[in-house]
Amino acid sequence: MHPLWIVLIVAGVAAAFCWVASLITSDTSWVDRLWSIVPVAYAWVFAVTADGSDVRLDVMAILVTAWGVRLTFNFARKGGYTGTEDYRWAVLRARMRPWQFQLFNLFFIVLYQQAILVLITLPCATAYAHQSVMTPLDWLLALVFLGCTVGETIADQQQWNFQRWKQAEALAGRTPTPGFVTRGLFHYARHPNFFFEQAQWWVLFLIGAVAARSLLQWTVLGAFLLTILFVGSTQFTESISRSKYPEYADYQRATSPIVPWWPRHLDSPEPGRRQVP
Repeated sequence: MHPLWIVLIVAGVAAAFCWVASLITSDTSWVDRLWSIVPVAYAWVFAVTADGSDVRLDVMAILVTAWGVRLTFNFARKGGYTGTEDYRWAVLRARMRPWQFQLFNLFFIVLYQQAILVLITLPCATAYAHQSVMTPLDWLLALVFLGCTVGETIADQQQWNFQRWKQAEALAGRTPTPGFVTRGLFHYARHPNFFFEQAQWWVLFLIGAVAARSLLQWTVLGAFLLTILFVGSTQFTESISRSKYPEYADYQRATSPIVPWWPRHLDSPEPGRRQVP
């Protein structure tokens, strides 16, 4: 059986499980719990089906595994596997009628996101179809992928440290200020972890394109749709942050949203709002 068919069968089973589990538990975060796991399985399906004889496919599977291990660890320590639902879904559920949210759950949370998890790993299908010797460019791209993994690890750790400090301040009866992280990599981008996350999948696409010796590959769809997903998710997340922290608007005006860059200096912050250092 062609590895793509195996991947599609596994994806169908995963989607059915997430949908049924969300109906039984009234928890729509089941896709989140599989997010860092199924792409690793998909990548190894292509590598193993090639009998481990293609170094490029092996390297791609190892890179995706490194991504998955890091993300799984970060998700687990935040309680993602203990039944905690993504807070954004609760906000969205409150804004919709029950039937509207269930349609959103089926078509966006389950089907659309499961489709993306397949598509982002399909550069492995490109490499499978064009098996050849690894080139220096492949190795360079692999190092860039690992660099992005390190960058995302640093950003997640900085966010983790901030959240622990914020909880300690609240337990001590103090109001943590600011209520959102602005230091470290977050001084240069409001979502540096999002930047590195997306960059990894664009790099994986490029590795597949190197195998095919052409950038004109339909498998770019995965990285593209993931970027679109992050754009919408970022806007929704930031709308929640603005509603909780009025000073977040200053942070938005001063700091690049995704791509790390030098922050702008706010000479005249809006009245009643703190200027972000």
